[in-house]
Amino acid sequence: MEFSSRPVLDDISFLIHKKDRIALVGKNGAGKTTLLRLLAGEYEPTSGHISRDSDLTTGYLPQVMLFTDNRTLREEVMTIYTGEDEARFVAEMDKTLTGLGFERTDFERACSEFSGGWRMRIELAKILLRHPDLILLDEPTNHLDIESIQWLEEFLAQSQSAILLVSHDRAFLDHATNRTIEITLGRIYDYNVPYTQFVALRQERHEQQVRAYMNQQKMIEETEAFIERFRYKATKAVQVQSRIKQLDKLERLEVDLEDTSRLNLRFPPAPRSGDFPVIIEDLRKDYGTHTVIRDVTLTIRRGEKVAFVGKNGEGKTTLVRCIMGQLDYFGTLKIGHNVRIGYFAQNQASLLDENLTVFQTIDFVATGDIRTRIRDILGAFMFGGEASEKKVKVLSGGERSRLAMIRLLLEPCNLLILDEPTNHLDMQSKEVLKDALKDFNGTLICVSHDRDFLDGLVEKVYEFGGGKVREHIGGIYDFLRTKKMASLQEFERKQPEKKSNTQKESQSRQSYEQQKAEAAAKRKKEKQIAETEAEITRLEEEQKKMETLLQETQHQTQENFQKYEHIKHLIQQKLYEWEILSDS
Repeated sequence: MEFSSRPVLDDISFLIHKKDRIALVGKNGAGKTTLLRLLAGEYEPTSGHISRDSDLTTGYLPQVMLFTDNRTLREEVMTIYTGEDEARFVAEMDKTLTGLGFERTDFERACSEFSGGWRMRIELAKILLRHPDLILLDEPTNHLDIESIQWLEEFLAQSQSAILLVSHDRAFLDHATNRTIEITLGRIYDYNVPYTQFVALRQERHEQQVRAYMNQQKMIEETEAFIERFRYKATKAVQVQSRIKQLDKLERLEVDLEDTSRLNLRFPPAPRSGDFPVIIEDLRKDYGTHTVIRDVTLTIRRGEKVAFVGKNGEGKTTLVRCIMGQLDYFGTLKIGHNVRIGYFAQNQASLLDENLTVFQTIDFVATGDIRTRIRDILGAFMFGGEASEKKVKVLSGGERSRLAMIRLLLEPCNLLILDEPTNHLDMQSKEVLKDALKDFNGTLICVSHDRDFLDGLVEKVYEFGGGKVREHIGGIYDFLRTKKMASLQEFERKQPEKKSNTQKESQSRQSYEQQKAEAAAKRKKEKQIAETEAEITRLEEEQKKMETLLQETQHQTQENFQKYEHIKHLIQQKLYEWEILSDS
């Protein structure tokens, strides 16, 4: 099947048997709806043919349809009545309509009074009551509530019809189907198992596909290198021509990669809060005899996006926890009228339910239209395909952090507080989050050391250092220019450490040998710090080059993404080493 010159489905073959209940899956644009319309007779294949029994009856529920308005609900459904055993038909009609969520008082209402979603239910009821030999359903659960979905699951499970349906609801597919057909790259893969089992089998197939693809790419490179090397040698002419023909005849393998480039995630509209979501005056927080922050006075206005920056241990997270009401403090801290806080803590991942899957974790909090895009959102944050079916308890710490971030994105709030949100996000996921935060119409407090993430996102910076919090108007690069520094990592590394008079007096009383030994140890540590800083700078430059490279589609390979993630890991490791050296 082709539209223009682009094949949607290419040389596919499969059989549908009586009582088959088939889930049709594949990413958006793969050809699922096209296949349903071919089977419904609305399209004719460009080549090949579809064989049907001569007396086959088909019921097709498309995603979009035209409705008639001149009948009541009861009259519309009765149009399919064939004149046999009216009492039985009416009883079944009543059961079906109430199962799909209609009240009996709705039966005499005009169809024109119902919304599009309820009109879709009317059409679904007509199909189910006809008991066709083949039922074709394109996203039937889009306009159903939970109870109606459960009713439809049971109905389809007990139906004597063959069923082919498209849905993004995993639980619905598991309950309603017993066979899974995947469409990818114009081809189909047929699995005689329900959806969850299909996911595991598809993972095995994908791994085999990747291995075969990599082996073929290696062979192609070697062949092309041979051709280029001996192209102009007469003694090798036969071999060169043979290999050119070999490449021409070669069927190039492809690997189906999820495309999240067009994903545009948005936060739910923020409920309006008071003009000043956070007001702090003369706040001080002590841990025992140690004062972390003191004399903190700041006001955050509704709609502002601000950053908390500074060296670890200077009180950024402490102030956040004070705002959240998790810590006691001295001074005044007021949360404004109607403020609803969404909070991402550094330990947020540990709060997830380990017995849920990735998909279930997000499905639990998703509401409205966003439910239809859960898998796209998960794909953007590296939980595409079978990864969405992993249990939380088997995820790594980084994976859990990413999952916690997605969950937060879907909960309506008007004050977002994010504590190091990008630590475990890849470049694509980070950009998705940043774009969503830019469009967020509430207030944002972001604790982060990632200048690229903060650039263009925040308009005010609060600097934490020496127990004080200082306000800087402007973006993150405006702040860095005032500090004459190139990066937040440099700012965090170069803050001077003050020595108390007591420390100085103690040092003056030490013996010459002790001072000499300490001086040597200090020089050694300073050298290690300098070497670590140099390595961090080198890795940051390498990370920047990789980010530039990965902006080009042709370089977005699995190998390059893995290399990018490895560099990020090394930077985090070196920063951790630097912190240990600096604090010791």
